[in-house]
Amino acid sequence: KTSNRPAKQGQLKPADHSLSCFSQQGVGAKQDCILEPLCFPEHLCGSASLTSSSDGHPVTCALCSDSLPASVKEQLLKHMVFVTYKRFTEQPITDFCSVIKTNSEGPVEQQEHYFLLCDALPEDRILREQLQQRRLEEVLDQQQKERDDTTFHHACMFCNEEFNGNRSSLLNHMAKEHSFSIGLPDNIVYCNKFLHTLEWKLENMQCLYCEKTFRDKTTLKDHMRKKQHRRINARNHDYDRFYVINYLELGKTWEEVQSEDDRELFEDEDDDWSDWQAHPVCAVCLFCEQQAETMEKIYTHMEETHGFDLHKLKTDLSLKFYQQVKLVNYIRRELHQCRCYCCQERFETKEELVQHLGNTGHVMQLPEVSHWDQPQYYFPTYENDALLTALSDSESEPEGPNPSSEVPIIAEDISNLKVIKQTSVLNKLLKDRGGSN
Repeated sequence: KTSNRPAKQGQLKPADHSLSCFSQQGVGAKQDCILEPLCFPEHLCGSASLTSSSDGHPVTCALCSDSLPASVKEQLLKHMVFVTYKRFTEQPITDFCSVIKTNSEGPVEQQEHYFLLCDALPEDRILREQLQQRRLEEVLDQQQKERDDTTFHHACMFCNEEFNGNRSSLLNHMAKEHSFSIGLPDNIVYCNKFLHTLEWKLENMQCLYCEKTFRDKTTLKDHMRKKQHRRINARNHDYDRFYVINYLELGKTWEEVQSEDDRELFEDEDDDWSDWQAHPVCAVCLFCEQQAETMEKIYTHMEETHGFDLHKLKTDLSLKFYQQVKLVNYIRRELHQCRCYCCQERFETKEELVQHLGNTGHVMQLPEVSHWDQPQYYFPTYENDALLTALSDSESEPEGPNPSSEVPIIAEDISNLKVIKQTSVLNKLLKDRGGSN
């Protein structure tokens, strides 16, 4: 669990570890267990939201900071109209509307300007997005209520078979038995209204697809069967309110949402990463709450402030990559437990422990390798520890004081391939093998 408040620059606010640390005392040596994952806090940013009037609290005007009681809706509406009129009289209308000029190529006296309210104004865009988000939440709540409703009772529109309980049983029945599918049950909302709308059309002898009217039910059934009209017309926007996909994005229909796929990513053979913006890596010091965006800065800070040189330990102990990982996780864990990783002495606070490491010179002294080179330290103490991503593998670096003193490898001279084929030992082996056969 991390703090709900954002951490200040250069300051680390650890999570509330009162439940994370568990001490088992009285049975042999002291053992500490971390019962939940630890994470360094991330910078959080608040988001604006509309005040809900369902809880009885005053409602804040969307155009200013005034608040009015939720019960007085007419007064709130008058207030918003007055504020809007005042803004339109004090500022030019072009600040709020987009301008459309008609007959632009004709004479000036015949040109007309139309002012269209749109989301070009930033505050208007924010307000529309907030209203759309609230609408989406209401739709999802309604859909969840319909999923949990066990009192549903409805008859099939084609065979009059009755269904009780969940709505999906009726929808699946019509799709399987009558080849009439209106979509997956999980994508539909306001299902009762949807079914009543379809039943009303059938009762009025109207085709569900082409919406033509017929004289009797028999003719209507034959028409829908022969023309394969036993489906709804996707172009009819009256059905859009019954599908959750139409509430997902502001100002977009289901067709626009579905058309926004990633097909254009596969059109270009060469991937263009020119607009890639990498997020800065924020590494945290092993001994304090200092943060830095580059590993060089955090290494320099640990060496100058705390006298800890990770590169020197790596060279002196010939640490491989996974041994470095274990060492960093071991030091993180011991410092989290407020315990010296060298002498195992405990302290009340982390500040006292850091002071002890500096005074006793234990900061660069490690216990036996067998003490910290354990499988349990494969797992990071902090899940988002960026320091682990900067460790390098010593096996990929040249070993020894003079790498050029190794035995040189001389490539074979292949300038005369004909002579090589004639004198090759493979010819003799093949001849010997042929003679033995």
